[in-house]
Amino acid sequence: MLLDNMAHLAVPDEVYNWLVNFFDGHSHCTHYRRELSTMSAITTSIIQGSSIGPPSYVVNSGDLKPITPGNQMVKFADDTYIIIPAVN
Repeated sequence: MLLDNMAHLAVPDEVYNWLVNFFDGHSHCTHYRRELSTMSAITTSIIQGSSIGPPSYVVNSGDLKPITPGNQMVKFADDTYIIIPAVN
């Protein structure tokens, strides 16, 4: 989804291709005591702690809007909150 949103931005092809390459092929495993878990692919669109994380959040969450009248959406840093009044 993130790369689909980025494809609609006016960025040079080289930048878009770099982003595709950056987000491709990430995986994670856990090492605890002398055990190592199997590798699992990371399929989320934003990798926390990366320098591209904050701009990725902005691109990914830019079109989010509440669908129920009266609800409010608050976006701060890399978090999104929906505020739902008691009447909803």
